[in-house]
Amino acid sequence: MNPPPVATREIAREEQFNDVWSKELNDVFADVAPYYDRANHVASLGLWNRFLREFMATVDVRSGERVLDVCAGTNAIGIALLKREPTLEVHAIDRSAAMQEVGRQRAEALGLRIRSVIGDVHTLPFPDNHFDAVTLQFASRHLRVRQVFAEIRRVLKPGGRFYHCDMLRPANRTVEVLYYAYLRFCLWFTGFLFRSGPAALKCKEYFINALQMFYSVQELCDVLDDLGYRDVTAKTVFAGMLGFHRAAK
Repeated sequence: MNPPPVATREIAREEQFNDVWSKELNDVFADVAPYYDRANHVASLGLWNRFLREFMATVDVRSGERVLDVCAGTNAIGIALLKREPTLEVHAIDRSAAMQEVGRQRAEALGLRIRSVIGDVHTLPFPDNHFDAVTLQFASRHLRVRQVFAEIRRVLKPGGRFYHCDMLRPANRTVEVLYYAYLRFCLWFTGFLFRSGPAALKCKEYFINALQMFYSVQELCDVLDDLGYRDVTAKTVFAGMLGFHRAAK
């Protein structure tokens, strides 16, 4: 599948995936929440913690700052931030109450406080110019990217930083084909291993299609530039299959 040009990509993604985004993903993440972190370890061949460390190495936070983790899931980022800098005021927002319940339990077990909101990240319930930094990890494929990135820019303070990490569409066609083949196997294997429910099993092909219609590392840089972010930089690993972006307001 060749995705449409960047200028019309969001329209095409909306048309193809709107029903899944609005009607099915909540059930999917409610299903996978209890084993989400373990499944990612298996699917990444044990590299999941390495991915987290590499992303966190790009994130610059300072004592006393207010940070928002968007699509926080099981609070991996918020926990890592507070372990590094306990004086941070960390907020989390996610649409999945089930994922955030797992994240709440994880944070509380470590004696960490993360202020959680369950809501739609396309309309962030925070005032303008409110956060020093915002993070978003492994979720953009399931979002209206331009709308969410614009909202993140709105709630950032002038000079605030946005840090993004996600699986990307590789620019190399051969890598892309092999990548999708491996992901199909992973989705089948983890579904079998963790006894995924009907909601998650139904969306296996969606996860591949969403990646095929997503952005390459440079295309995502172009989106950030177009939305008015400054100092946009990017780093890729694994032949462009995973990318880290940093941008400032």
